[in-house]
Amino acid sequence: MHEHEHTNHPGLIGGDIHFENIFQFLTEIFQHALIITAFVIIMMLLIEYLSVQTRGSWNITFERNPLLQILIAAVLGLMPGCLGVFLVVSLYVHRIFHFAALTAAMIATCGDEAFIMFAMIPGKALWIMGLLFLVALLSGYVLYLFPLGKHKMKLAINHLKLHDHDPECRCFIPSRIIPQLRQIGFERAVLLISGILFLVFLLSGNIGPDHWNWQRVVFLIVLTIELFIAFTVPDHFLRKHLWGHVIRKHLLRVFLWTFGAFLVIHLGLEFLHFEDWMKENQLSILLIALLIGIIPESGPHILFITLYATGNIPLSILLANSVVQDGHGSLPLLAETRTDFLKMKGVNLLVGLLLGLVGFMTGF
Repeated sequence: MHEHEHTNHPGLIGGDIHFENIFQFLTEIFQHALIITAFVIIMMLLIEYLSVQTRGSWNITFERNPLLQILIAAVLGLMPGCLGVFLVVSLYVHRIFHFAALTAAMIATCGDEAFIMFAMIPGKALWIMGLLFLVALLSGYVLYLFPLGKHKMKLAINHLKLHDHDPECRCFIPSRIIPQLRQIGFERAVLLISGILFLVFLLSGNIGPDHWNWQRVVFLIVLTIELFIAFTVPDHFLRKHLWGHVIRKHLLRVFLWTFGAFLVIHLGLEFLHFEDWMKENQLSILLIALLIGIIPESGPHILFITLYATGNIPLSILLANSVVQDGHGSLPLLAETRTDFLKMKGVNLLVGLLLGLVGFMTGF
């Protein structure tokens, strides 16, 4: 949870501090990646909790106004994680949303990388999301002027785990809290013990900022929320949603990608001196960012968030990558229609390239 202007603090990636030995070097990176991963996972737990708790709200009947669809899709795309995009894909393949709305959602979304942004660059994350939202709206409305934007399709889709009508997906049942704690299972024990340990380390100053500031307060709040969720949710919700959807699918991958990005960037900056090369080859980095954005998976894009957080690439490159990438939110679309997936990626590539070139020429 650090802004790029603070990267010269001890222990941060890309700073001026040289590690005394390889063990200390890896320990610092491990601790930083662990803090980021913990914040990301807790935020994912919260999003999952709120999404299931408010499940009935998704049954709202969307108005058939095609321009309003673009606005709704862009708002859903802004949701951290993939639930909002999954819903847009479902609406698209059921012929409710048109192609322009689908594309707007994919431009607006950062997938799981949104959690990484809020963890690493919280002061800039909201600005980035706002810019992506504006780009998504503009792109969607312009695209709707063409026949492609009005395109609709109808395919069966049954693998989106939205649990619209699952009566067991309830988040808070007070009468079950005490019995569940008396017969505590492995998953709940892990969440509670890990949350309490992080809370103790945070309060003792062993992790997080060296002194009390707004970042430590935010981390304290999200840890408290995590403990409340772990204490109160029913076993079904904990195992099926928190453990099955978040912990098992995301924790290790987020940690490994974060640790790997920090390791690669630190080695490049501290030992291989890539700073000059990156400053002189911004256009090449832009093209790489666009190509990597095509990958329908969360993880590789953390590299560009980290480069921006350490002040080594401009905002325009991160925005271009964010426009093209959509985490794994587009995987259901790829599974259903490769043609529309490629068309969507083609439009996003064009938008990302234009945005990146404008940034390259204007210096932002």
